[in-house]
Amino acid sequence: MIKYLILTLLFLTLDSCQENSPESEINSNSIVELSLKEKAKRISIKVLDTDFSKGRLTHEQEISLWDIQKMHGHLCDGLIVGFLGLQQALYQLYPDSLIDRTNTRIVAKSSPCIGDVGLYLTGGRYQFNTFYVDNTIEGLYIVQRLDNGSALLVQLKNGIKPAKIDELGAKAVRNELDACQLDSLKKMEDDFSRLLLTNPPQKYFETIVLNKFQWNPVLKNDFVKTDILNKKSTICK
Repeated sequence: MIKYLILTLLFLTLDSCQENSPESEINSNSIVELSLKEKAKRISIKVLDTDFSKGRLTHEQEISLWDIQKMHGHLCDGLIVGFLGLQQALYQLYPDSLIDRTNTRIVAKSSPCIGDVGLYLTGGRYQFNTFYVDNTIEGLYIVQRLDNGSALLVQLKNGIKPAKIDELGAKAVRNELDACQLDSLKKMEDDFSRLLLTNPPQKYFETIVLNKFQWNPVLKNDFVKTDILNKKSTICK
């Protein structure tokens, strides 16, 4: 009887460990998605805006990574890269960690993810001369504080992003991946996303002070929206 109880407890313990192991989480898409979603809800930045259409600069609110994915359409590694990188630059421009969105302008690369994060976090808009897209800049963004002219370039450190993601991503843009290869690419991006959300952002991003930055708005509207090119792809079977 005692031996039976010991064996039963041992079996239950091993079974429980297997269910909660990192391997089981990696192999379960539902658990991976839940993990990314919950982490995205917990990562946020505080911003300062006016309190109504003709109001005063008194309205403080918090914007999460999950808020931005609702505007963007989905959560992905590019959105996470943009959010964490820009967050670091904005905190450097505003040491009190309260970002004045009426006092900030930004230049972004043409990536749908990078651009949407830049718009959402800074409140920049082309029609108000506080946002434009320029693929000739280095890094992800150039962000500037208007009252003192301070400008920062923010970029992902070399060697952080797996080269295979960009390699397959380029093929996906050319419609060269089948349904199963697209699923493999998504898994790689999800794994990279979890890595970014698990460690301090300072480990992955760097900012560079631009002492002679010149604001030079470019109007261009023929960039490719790469995140919808495979929207009619079949399901992997």
